[in-house]
Amino acid sequence: MIVKVLGCDGGVAPGFKATSFLIDGQLLIDVGSVADSISIAEQSMIDYILISHAHLDHTGQLAFICDNCFGMRDRPFATYAHRPVLKAVKEHLFNDVIWPDFSKIPSKEDPTLEFHSFEAEEKLELGDYEIIPVPVNHDGGAVGYIVIKETKALVFTLDTGATERIWEVAKDYNVVGIFTEVSFPNRMKKVAELSYHFTPEMFKKEVSKMPQDVPLFVSHLKPNFNAELCQEIRDLGLPDVTILRSDSSIFSF
Repeated sequence: MIVKVLGCDGGVAPGFKATSFLIDGQLLIDVGSVADSISIAEQSMIDYILISHAHLDHTGQLAFICDNCFGMRDRPFATYAHRPVLKAVKEHLFNDVIWPDFSKIPSKEDPTLEFHSFEAEEKLELGDYEIIPVPVNHDGGAVGYIVIKETKALVFTLDTGATERIWEVAKDYNVVGIFTEVSFPNRMKKVAELSYHFTPEMFKKEVSKMPQDVPLFVSHLKPNFNAELCQEIRDLGLPDVTILRSDSSIFSF
């Protein structure tokens, strides 16, 4: 699997883009920055979209990829989310008030976007991929994803605080990479706990639950604390940790 980082930051500012990971050019995990990170032609080649939770930095550019690509494809973007997450996206974004409902454009018979809901831990078969959505400790029914292709698995926890179940499930697979988060510096532990995110010290405790000897890719650093966070993550002394700092990075597994 080839993972292209379209956006990896915990906020939006010049040089910082919200969360989007593109696998093999066709499977998109979260839609925070896809529309302004790759060409419209590349956007139109995406087949599957997975949404982790409804927060705007993970869903906002679903609006723009639909606007860019409607009428260009012979089938809709197949978009998947946990049932409560999908409900929020449909009611609060694609509601014909904030944004047109592209599940009916150009027509109900030929939409740009096709929504699919799932239950927690319901396995999805999407082309060459098996997807296992597992609840994580964040707002509004958030899930992480275990993405399996052939003999390898990648874990994306994205936004979460301390969690358990996804690591239990992941240990049944050959995990070759874990994409996770650290959002706030250690001095803001209370804020991290209230918002269900990690500080570096909290993250270090979480690592002990994960499959061991697996490369870790840390995202979602808040732009206003970026330098402080980078230093605190390095000070942890954890092996095989990559801080995702530049968009359009590519990793092969």
